[in-house]
Parts: sequence; C-alpha cells; structure tokens
Amino acid sequence: MTLIKSISGIRGTIGGAVSENLTPLDVVKFTAAYATILKESHKSKAVNVVVGRDARISGPMVQSLVQATLVGMGINVIDLDLSTTPTVAIAVPLKAAQGGIILTASHNPKQWNALKLLNEKGEFISAAVGQRVLELAEKASFEFAEVDHLGSHIVDNSFLEKHIEEVLKLPFVNEAVIKAAKFKVVVDGVNSSGGIYIPALLEAMGVEVIKLFCEPTGHFPHNPEPLEEHLSDIKATVLAHKADLGIVVDPDVDRLAFISEDGSMFGEEYTLVACADYVLSKTPGATVSNLSSTRALRDVTQKHGQKYTASAVGEVNVVTAMKAENAVIGGEGNGGIIYPDSHYGRDALVGVALFLMLLVEKKTTASALKASYPAYFMRKDKISLTEDINVDAILAAMATLYKEEEVNTTDGVKIDFENHWVHLRKSNTEPIIRIYTEATSLDLATSVADAMMKQILDLSKKV
Repeated sequence: MTLIKSISGIRGTIGGAVSENLTPLDVVKFTAAYATILKESHKSKAVNVVVGRDARISGPMVQSLVQATLVGMGINVIDLDLSTTPTVAIAVPLKAAQGGIILTASHNPKQWNALKLLNEKGEFISAAVGQRVLELAEKASFEFAEVDHLGSHIVDNSFLEKHIEEVLKLPFVNEAVIKAAKFKVVVDGVNSSGGIYIPALLEAMGVEVIKLFCEPTGHFPHNPEPLEEHLSDIKATVLAHKADLGIVVDPDVDRLAFISEDGSMFGEEYTLVACADYVLSKTPGATVSNLSSTRALRDVTQKHGQKYTASAVGEVNVVTAMKAENAVIGGEGNGGIIYPDSHYGRDALVGVALFLMLLVEKKTTASALKASYPAYFMRKDKISLTEDINVDAILAAMATLYKEEEVNTTDGVKIDFENHWVHLRKSNTEPIIRIYTEATSLDLATSVADAMMKQILDLSKKV
C-alpha cells in the first residue's frame, strides 16, 4: 500500500494505516491544508472551490470527506460530482472560484485515488504552493470555522453541456463539417466519466457512437492506462463495426489515444503531433512538449516553419514553457493536449474535436494520417538501484560521457543523437532511473536502451 505526497497533490491506495495510505484522515488533513492556503490568499472575499471526481469506486467516499472538510473550513463548495479533470479546470474560472479539487488517480488502478489541486485560473498549483500544502498538512495545525461561518454546498450538474459548448465554440472547430463527414467511432470509456463525456461530445457533432465500457461503475475492465497492450477489445470492436476511429481515454479524461480504422494504434505519442499539425496549419506559433515526448512534434513544428521547445516533465512545467514561448499548442506524449484557446490543461475533449477536424480537412483515414508523419519508435525502461547509490552522480557521469552530443540537463539528462535520443530521469520517491529511448526503428531503440542500461549499471559500481 502506498501514499505519495507531491507538490501537485496527494495520491495513494485506499485503506490501511494513516500516513501510509490514502485514509480518511489523510484526505481531511490535505484538504484542510489546501483550504488554509486559499483562505490566507483571499482574506477579503468568500472562498469557493469546485470539486469533481472520476468514477472510481472510492470516489463518493473521498468526495464526501473533501467537501465536508471544505465546508468545515468555511469554504463554499461547488459540487460537479461525476466529472473530468479538464471539466473542473474549465469550471473554476467560469464560476469565478478561488480553486478546484479533482478526485482522481488518473491512469492508476482502482485501488488508488488522489486529490489534484488547482488555483483560481483552473491550472495546477505552483511548486511553491504545493510545498506549502505539504508543510501545513505535516503540522496538522488548522483553524476550522465556527458554526456561523461554515461554508455552503451546492450541486451544479450543468458542466457536461458547458464543457461541450466550450469545445464547439473554439475557432477551428466546426461541428457541421464533422457531422457531414458521417464518422462512426468506437469509444472505450474504461467505465469512468469518459464514457459519458466523450460520447456526448461526439453526438453533439453528429458522430455515430459505438460505446465500449462506458458505464461509470469504476470497475475498470482493463488496466486504465491507454497503452496498446491494454486495448485489444477496442481494436477488435473497431474492425468488427468497420468504424472510422477508436477513441480511448483514461479515467479522468485528460489523456487521449486513437485506434485507426484498420485496428492499428495511432499511438498516444502521436495524438499531440496530429492535433498540433492541424492547429499550426491554421495559426503560426510555437509548440511545447516535455523532454520525454516524441521527436515527431519537433519535426512537424519545423515543417510549418515554427519553433519547438522541450520542457521538463510534468504538466505544470509544460504550461510554464508554453506561456513563456506563447505557444499555440502543447502537451505531453501520453496523449495530453493543451490548447490555450480553450484552457491551460490537458483536455481529451479538445483533442477529439481537433483530430476529427484534421481528418475531415485532409480527407484521409487515421492510418494514412499516421503514415504521413515521421516514424519513431519508443522504449520506456527503468533500472532499480540500491539506496546507497548516488543517482545524481550517475546522471552527471552520463552527461560527461556524452558531452560531444547534444545534452540537455533541464530534467535529468537527455542526450540527442542524429537518429535517436535517450532521456534519463531519477524518481523522486525511490532509487530508480527511468530510461526513455526513441529511434527511427524499434531495433535501434532497443539496442540503444540496452546499451544505456548496461552503462548505468557499470557506473553504479563506481560512484
């Protein structure tokens, strides 16, 4: 059982001992810490917080704890109930709230849950604010409201429609054009809120929808991370129904993957590449992804004559770089689309609309579209080391070994070669080095990854 405390929130497994798992006491403690910071930052006004959750089994319990704690802290709760991460992000500014909490462990299995914390812009809190939350929670020194100053609680079920409206009014989305294309699409909602939101968006655009695992029971029918090895059912369903496309999201609907009409994976890494290709065809501007994302985005961006920037891993870091570069689109290679014309958060609904518009404009199939992009193949590995190993020293040694290549030390060590790259990052919670390798062939990616892992193991015996 696990409890992971980070600057962006707290996540862990349900049940077990306090401070070792995500227990009710831990939920209350971290909610109260977050509430304390909001009250300190907004002393002259009432504080309102938007709360939404995915469909995982523990969601109602965690939701009731979070909302009761906020009310007890004198904060007004706007309850979206079953929702998505991007929906809560959109709702915060629309409701002029001072913060938001999303109850979801994203792609983690059903025994996990988490509190993801947003600021008044509907964006993830900064590292500094996150650190302050951790410090306050550790001290557990909170001032709860007296009876005449308790917060209120209202339910707002309007944001499914509002989120769809926000997507359809984007400048380069035209539902009439999509409707005329008469798409047939299979949706795998992994029995969470995506099974409600994605079909509703598609139907609003006149798309024929075939639902697969779209009942929000929280009993995930397969590993909820939208990777190829977990998606045999939707691949078979796309072929059986002769659908134009398959759409897969994670439980909180901020990651997006496509299945092509021939049953092949379009690939999470290429979701952002395709959406950026469409946006860049309409408006010039920079793009951003993290250091562990495919090189194909850089290639497509440069094809449009624009600037590509790589950020440190993590949505907060991508957003920071996007703002600095005034990027027109960005995101992460895990299928996360961040489109500033909508909001600064990963949003699968936005990605779906942009992708369908691209298919219509190019008058092509998903498989042909994928074939038109630079072909890269990625490996994701990790090496576990003993506690006494100096991981920082190993990474520094690797940077020195490859100093003749293009080396980036913004986040770990990324080494760019002509036909491949390797990104080495240490875990913040355990003695692990994560190794991401991408190359122009799978054989090359595999051989490079194997060679890098051997070098790291050899260095671990010396440092």
